[in-house]
Amino acid sequence: MWAGFVRTGLGFGGAALGLPLMLLLGGSPVYWLPVIGLHLLFFSSLTLAKSIKQVDWKYLKQSLWWIIPPTLIGVFGLLALPNKVMIIFVYSITIFYAITWIFNQKITSHRPWVDKLLLILGGYVAGTSLTGAPLIVAVYMRYVAKQYLRNTLFVLWFILVCIKMVAFVAVGVPIDWQLSLMLIPVATIGHIIGLKLHDKIIQNDVLFKRWVGLTLLMISSFGLLKVFL
Repeated sequence: MWAGFVRTGLGFGGAALGLPLMLLLGGSPVYWLPVIGLHLLFFSSLTLAKSIKQVDWKYLKQSLWWIIPPTLIGVFGLLALPNKVMIIFVYSITIFYAITWIFNQKITSHRPWVDKLLLILGGYVAGTSLTGAPLIVAVYMRYVAKQYLRNTLFVLWFILVCIKMVAFVAVGVPIDWQLSLMLIPVATIGHIIGLKLHDKIIQNDVLFKRWVGLTLLMISSFGLLKVFL
């Protein structure tokens, strides 16, 4: 429900903000990411079906040249690295995001080479854990008009998740289809609430992210302690 709410409420972050909670229940990123990925494909398809014309295709195509190669490298790392390393990575990147939101320190870029670096880093993080959204969004906000931003990001997430899901199937990663389907009605509740509150969340962006950051900092810190203890 939380992942669905964040995905539509902010336009990004369903995986970045939902995965730390799921990992507290157990399992590994490789187990939960297909579940998150299937939900993202399902809900983004529903959203884009009604607003496919509100997508900045020109900038999307330009940015993919910098995002897709590191995404593929990140997917390889996800499949090759030990689960413990990946869990620590997820919690660490989440803590970084949480701290920036708590202190209202936005990830910004004012130079073309920094834009490309953020897209590359975001692509790699997205490939490993689908949590690269804040890095990529920092660049997209500069070049994509506000009314096209959310839908353009949905198309990008759709492409990146397709790459990841194809890789999962190709190497034989077990996918819990039943759990994914069972959770769709629950995620739908969050999805609908996020759609209705999107404008209010954007208007109170700093306050919303500060509370989310505090919560994520506590969750991720507890998660890291659980890993090491």
